[in-house]
Amino acid sequence: MTGENFELSVVVPVLNEEGNIDPLLAELEAVRASLDVPCEYVFVNDGSTDTTLDKLRAAMRTMPHLQVFSHGKPCGKSEALLTCVRKARGRLVVMIDGDLQNDPADIPRLYQVYIDAEKSGQNIGIVEGQRTKRKDPFPRNLVSRIANNVRGAILNDTTRDAGCGFKVLSRDLFLALPFFTGLHRFMPALVKREGFEIVLAPVNHRPRVSGVAKYNTWNRLWVGIGDLAAVWWLLKRRHDPHGVTHNLSDGKDEPCSPL
Repeated sequence: MTGENFELSVVVPVLNEEGNIDPLLAELEAVRASLDVPCEYVFVNDGSTDTTLDKLRAAMRTMPHLQVFSHGKPCGKSEALLTCVRKARGRLVVMIDGDLQNDPADIPRLYQVYIDAEKSGQNIGIVEGQRTKRKDPFPRNLVSRIANNVRGAILNDTTRDAGCGFKVLSRDLFLALPFFTGLHRFMPALVKREGFEIVLAPVNHRPRVSGVAKYNTWNRLWVGIGDLAAVWWLLKRRHDPHGVTHNLSDGKDEPCSPL
């Protein structure tokens, strides 16, 4: 499939998700069959120590549209997403968590939201999923709600649930964002920093039925405080070029995206 053009790349970072791989791929296959655009899956195995990679290898034998890459040791979600997107061949990437809490059935609708915004002339940057009914246990859901309120007040990213793993954006835009560990929790603010618009879309959220969460309440809280300060600094240090123009030999210049 080298050189094949895809409209969509579904990118999935996974760490010790052996119980979720087969059902997730089955759901993705059902969604792919309903799409009228070429779609691939890109999984990054972030140093799993269970049979996650074995299950992905087995699936690759019948799914030529599945790419799998591995990190030698766990690097974190942001790093895994970076590898996913670098290896993706789609114009747009759909980010989805590998724990089955995100519902793949939402993919066609989020993709259509992006396309509709694009066709309307909106300077669309990201479609950010918003979990309507969180299925996380207490106190994790409470801490997340407080953190989202604090983040929104400081960064003004107009997003209620920036931590939702469900996102649609262009591959080029993601690769243009300043990368750091923890990027995945601040993408709406950084997309807005680049001059693009955020569109929010409700998504389903399901309880985890297999495996364990990779973050606990307190390590997420303390790391998040440092990341929040760093992103605030990045926003303050942004100076946009005004009116980027593509200059043509005939003098009929045209405005263009800074990307």
